[in-house]
Amino acid sequence: MQEQPNDSSDSARTATKPGAAVSGLPAAPAYGRGSVAEVLGSAAASLGVPGFENVLGLPQTKRVCVVLADGLGRGLLKQKTAHTPFLRGVLQQGQAAVPVWLDSAFPSTTAASLASLGTGLAPGQHGLVGYDVLDPDQDKVVNMLGNWDAAVDPQKWQPFPTVFERASEHVAVTTVSLPQFGGSPMTQAALRGGTFVSGTTSHARTAAAAEAMAVADSALMYFYVNDLDKAGHRYGAQSPQWEHQLEELDATVKRLDASLPAGTTVLVTADHGMLDVPESQRLDYAADAALVDGVRHTAGEPRMVHLYLEDDAGDAGRERLLAAWRARFGERIWAFTREEAVAAGLFGTVRPEVMGRVGDVMVAARDALAFYDTRRVRPTAMEVVGQHGSLTKAERQVPLLSFQASGRTASGKSSSGKAGGRRGPRG
Repeated sequence: MQEQPNDSSDSARTATKPGAAVSGLPAAPAYGRGSVAEVLGSAAASLGVPGFENVLGLPQTKRVCVVLADGLGRGLLKQKTAHTPFLRGVLQQGQAAVPVWLDSAFPSTTAASLASLGTGLAPGQHGLVGYDVLDPDQDKVVNMLGNWDAAVDPQKWQPFPTVFERASEHVAVTTVSLPQFGGSPMTQAALRGGTFVSGTTSHARTAAAAEAMAVADSALMYFYVNDLDKAGHRYGAQSPQWEHQLEELDATVKRLDASLPAGTTVLVTADHGMLDVPESQRLDYAADAALVDGVRHTAGEPRMVHLYLEDDAGDAGRERLLAAWRARFGERIWAFTREEAVAAGLFGTVRPEVMGRVGDVMVAARDALAFYDTRRVRPTAMEVVGQHGSLTKAERQVPLLSFQASGRTASGKSSSGKAGGRRGPRG
């Protein structure tokens, strides 16, 4: 992974180097050097868009298509290459100086990582610091994905311009995704800008992508795939259903290779990985009074819990809560404070408006555990098998595959002369 710093003069976009280890925490995500936050900015720079740095060393090109496979962890892809003949071929041919894996944002969850992808910022700047988090203005926990709170303005919650907004002044920018995401608050917050093209099937979306890319002289495209994540949550990442969706992803990328204009840089990456949590380890922490003593709100992920304390809890209440979690779970968790998370750089530099959205105390799972507060979540939430959100390699490391599309000629053959053929990645 490259160690190149971000030289932007805009203080909101200044990269934060990983902080020193705090309380035995793993190193922070490599914001500004090798995280999902660098993908779209590097892609824009490779297209010659001013104001961006090509941190990831992508080849100069006229068109880039970024495929975001929700839930595709690096470890899972390596483990299951038998199901991905096309992507396996990409890996085997190499990709010069382009890194083969990246860090997700923290927490390793869709809201945080897609916002980092879309803005080029760490979560402490863009403000989507979990699946659901406290809105201090309302003293209320609000959702950052499909159940966005009506009182939260997405463009005030995340006020910085996106990569798409900045790049669309210079190149054609297109998002290809499912219809329901077109005007969603999450899209407005993190991925606004450019043209939105939808399709209900992967075949429809690949056809739409090819059509949109073919008419642009210079283009940046974002292509979203969510089927892996859905299958993983319901059945687990070790299930036949997940493997089937991995095969579908492989086929989708192969179709893009064949149908996008020849020479288009195709990047395949993800927002987070995943691991399976057995039913016996999906725990209701609210059933243990010591684990919620002095807690006003609970939020976050089952594998990365935000705990917000009552105003009068004080330092003693916080230390008591930390001690209770550590006594109950020992080395199976990381339990740490907001201040420790900030010092360690887990969220990058945190602007003042975001600080109150972060839990006073946080608990991240180290092994196959998931934590639920059944006072506020439905019982069906505990049926989820595949999980993510924490700091383990399985959850935080995502692939970055880079290659140049073969494209097709008017005769229907690939530019290499063979129907469906693919050129190797350009060095």
